[in-house]
Amino acid sequence: MSAPLLEVSAVSKSFDGVDAVRNVSFSVAAGEVVAMIGPNGAGKTTLFNLIHGEAVSDRGDAVFDGRSLVGLPTHAIARLGIGRTFQVAATFASMTVRESVALALAADRRRDAAVLGGLLRGVSARADALLERLRIGDLRDTHCAALAYGDAKRLELAMALAGAPKLLLMDEPTAGMSPRSRRELMQLVVDLARSDGRTILFTEHDMDIVFGFAERVIVLDRGAIIAEGTSEEIRGNRDVQAAYLGTNGGDSGAAG
Repeated sequence: MSAPLLEVSAVSKSFDGVDAVRNVSFSVAAGEVVAMIGPNGAGKTTLFNLIHGEAVSDRGDAVFDGRSLVGLPTHAIARLGIGRTFQVAATFASMTVRESVALALAADRRRDAAVLGGLLRGVSARADALLERLRIGDLRDTHCAALAYGDAKRLELAMALAGAPKLLLMDEPTAGMSPRSRRELMQLVVDLARSDGRTILFTEHDMDIVFGFAERVIVLDRGAIIAEGTSEEIRGNRDVQAAYLGTNGGDSGAAG
């Protein structure tokens, strides 16, 4: 059996004496689509921050593709092959859609500011191709501040994919979207991941999205993993039902 692409081992993090993540261990294999769920305050976003370098763990280790991520800055982690999207879409309000993706492509090529203008022109075709894949090519000349929220989510995803990540961390990718738009975006994400050989680890509130797209589900509660398994295994887990899903185990829900 091959080594996991991502392996988190006994990771813990506290803030002002409060445990946000407690002795968490899990792994993600290359090509998997894994969901991480849990109620408000479960520690999902904190755990993503620890993996991606926005925060530093108190204890434990996270190894990606054979290399420890502990202590590395976010830009170094990105260059190793981890991309990320956030709960609230992060875009450049003063730039156009095409310029935003071109900038992300330029950053991936590690060029300095002195050549940035020429580089942005040089990657316009690549930016346009990526926007077409995300089905927002017709918005290439629109300023980001004028985008509808769902389109801003797609743009953020395009920017994350500009670095051709091996692993994509998606923190609540469908938050704030209509049920139909949620399914359309997640289907697009999974289709792109499979065609490109990418791995996805995502958090999500909508259980229809989780059970509809995740191959495996990890459940956090109060900073610790309480269950892990297939959608059917998670639906039938009494601890999960009590902590998150409700007594029937099958309701869609919206918890943080």
